[in-house]
Amino acid sequence: LSQLPGWSVRPDGSIVIATGNDDALGVYVCTPYNSYGTAGESQPTRVLLKDPPAFTVRPKEEYFQEVGRELVIPCTAHGDPLPTITWLKVGSAGKSGARVDGNSSLVFHPLVKEQHGVWECTATNQVASITTATSVHVLGTSPHAVTNVSVLPLLLAANISWEPGFDGGYFQRFSVWYTPLVKHPPWAHHDWVSLSVPVGAQHLLVENLQPDTSYQFSVLAQNKLGSGPFSQIVTSVPRGFPVTTVPPELPAITVRVFLSPPQALTANETVRGVLLRWEPPAQFSVALSGYALELRQEKGGWEVLDRSIPSTKTQVLVPGLIKDAFYEFRLVAFAGSYISDPSNTVNVSTAGMEVYPSRTQLPELLPQPVLAGVIGGICFLSVAVIFSTMAACIMNRRRAARIQKRRQGRSWLAEC
Repeated sequence: LSQLPGWSVRPDGSIVIATGNDDALGVYVCTPYNSYGTAGESQPTRVLLKDPPAFTVRPKEEYFQEVGRELVIPCTAHGDPLPTITWLKVGSAGKSGARVDGNSSLVFHPLVKEQHGVWECTATNQVASITTATSVHVLGTSPHAVTNVSVLPLLLAANISWEPGFDGGYFQRFSVWYTPLVKHPPWAHHDWVSLSVPVGAQHLLVENLQPDTSYQFSVLAQNKLGSGPFSQIVTSVPRGFPVTTVPPELPAITVRVFLSPPQALTANETVRGVLLRWEPPAQFSVALSGYALELRQEKGGWEVLDRSIPSTKTQVLVPGLIKDAFYEFRLVAFAGSYISDPSNTVNVSTAGMEVYPSRTQLPELLPQPVLAGVIGGICFLSVAVIFSTMAACIMNRRRAARIQKRRQGRSWLAEC
């Protein structure tokens, strides 16, 4: 056996032939023995090589044919010995009225609606069995029943879904039928309610159901030739309103917010003013909203110079400080409604500095446009007061003159 590739002997004495070929043909005997000898050979056995079945003609994957017509589906195979061909409809016990001719072909004559479905052709001999399948579609019939009907219970409603069956070759529509399960219904045969399903839909929401009541649901398909069979009936119970319970009060949780002050505030003199630089806070548990810049002059009270510095900035230019003055600056950070402690304080002296007009409204210096407006307003009020006084004097004089003339006229009439 060692001279034959793929041949081996198992511990129980069986011969294993990995690949069957002409070398395996012949008559074999087995001789058992031990230290006392042997009782003789076994009966001879003959090894023959046979071919498993193989399809020579396979049916197509699908066949479409009008109801009442003839349909022939071929299926042939070869092998040694010659295999036998059998046909079987999947999901059915027999051939559903079809027959097999002498060429092993499946013959429908006439083709009926019940023969719609999947058919299997099986070739079998002593070596093995092989199977192939094909689908038969019968046209010109009413629809087939829908499958896989499922009901999802909802609050006082139910969502019904399904998979459509074959439409019989025509456009089909669906309707959902349902009824409550009552022990003694007054109209046992007239209590089903039907709802039309929108075109193209494979599900429907049925609303206004009674809570905690069992309902039966079924789906019906229809086309131009009529109605198909009802689907299997599915029972479901819609959900009712949940019972409201007051949850226990949870203990108050104190959330600590960490917001350290801005770091390393420095001041540098430039030709445009004083440039302040800083580093963001080292710790903050919520997102930064921005910064506010405070200043004071000559150890006075702190005042806010700019409260809208973006959180992305780390420097700001302060122009227009008063010459020969002493300033202190500090910075605070904002995070939502939280304010950090002030940063370190930096001192700035403007003694000997070239000071430029400021666009920032400092407490000690009004911008020139504001000052011009104040002066102009005072002048306008003064001129208005003068003109008003003069107009009042003129009106008083005219009124006195008219009164004097009236008096003189009355005296002249009296003398006459």
